[in-house]
Amino acid sequence: MIDRPSVSGGRAALPFLGAMAVLLLLTTSAIAQQGPAGAPPPDKSTPVEANELRETWNDRASQGPPVGAMPEFNGWSMGSAMPLARSEHAVAELNGKIWVLGGYPPGRLPSNLVQIYDPATSRWSLGPTLPHPIHHTHVAAVGGKLYMIGGELDGASTGKPEKFVADTWVHDPAVGGWVKRAPMPTARSGGGKAVIDGKIYVAGGRPPGGHAFEAYDPATDKWEKLPDLPTQRNHLAMVALNGKIIVAGGRTGPGAMAERVDAVEIYDPATRRWTKGTPLPAPRGGITGAVHAGCMFVFGGEGERSHVLGLTPNAYGYNPRADRWTRLPDLPIGVHGLKGSAVIGSRIFLPGGGITLGGNSGTNAMQVYRPTMRCE
Repeated sequence: MIDRPSVSGGRAALPFLGAMAVLLLLTTSAIAQQGPAGAPPPDKSTPVEANELRETWNDRASQGPPVGAMPEFNGWSMGSAMPLARSEHAVAELNGKIWVLGGYPPGRLPSNLVQIYDPATSRWSLGPTLPHPIHHTHVAAVGGKLYMIGGELDGASTGKPEKFVADTWVHDPAVGGWVKRAPMPTARSGGGKAVIDGKIYVAGGRPPGGHAFEAYDPATDKWEKLPDLPTQRNHLAMVALNGKIIVAGGRTGPGAMAERVDAVEIYDPATRRWTKGTPLPAPRGGITGAVHAGCMFVFGGEGERSHVLGLTPNAYGYNPRADRWTRLPDLPIGVHGLKGSAVIGSRIFLPGGGITLGGNSGTNAMQVYRPTMRCE
């Protein structure tokens, strides 16, 4: 029998004045990075095909404070803000840098831009332009290369019907550009991804892939269908930990207020079977996950009716050995819509995210968490 969650730590949100101070500091920093008042931005913009989005990259906003330089409260601090705000974007770590792919700028017109953050220099730069504007895609790093899988085209504010894709693209930094590989069997967006032994696993998503579970082997360029995810869902948290896949939370349908789930399901590639874990302390959708020191971490989410903005700043840690969840200090800013996170050294990086329901308003804030929880 699986024990119910043991939740500790209490509510640890920043006090109101403290939170306002953090936001003011972030805003002041961003303004300072833009140069003297009235100075025009560089005449450098990147058009996005197939819609009316046009974004301007300002090099003066690409440099931020060094990692760890900002004040820390309950393990949380603010890092170097992204030059371009995002929600429903994909995040991955590749070669010690944080890659942010596609997503929505404020206004929900999908982007084909890639933003790259180098913690060593605390500087952002533009990466290789994506093959097309995309949101809700899945990104994973394997063997020094970056793989972008599935996602959603159009929809949102484009005036066109949403289109779910199965494309697999690979970027090799040593070569440049994007190369198309074998497509995923199930076209979908908003699922979860994780990597074990060089294979990329993708679970859930919509539609109709809420149960779909498939694995891609970059070495052979082949996909394999696996036993269905028991609880169909999208906008979930998914990680690889101790040789197993852990899927937590999510929601069962489209829309920010769709039914959220607390189900935790664990897949063992050795037995090809799913088992149940202790549920999340509360149902959560629009969440993201991370792994550090043998623990799984789950952050944020949307669809919270008790919150004035419909979001949640909650964070939880899961110990797979004890099958137990622990309440952690809240995020400084409640967000949703990060498809992934980046773990570098002792810190978890959460760039951007939606700050209103549905992703209409993304933030450029970089929230950084230094966990003390250990599960090894």
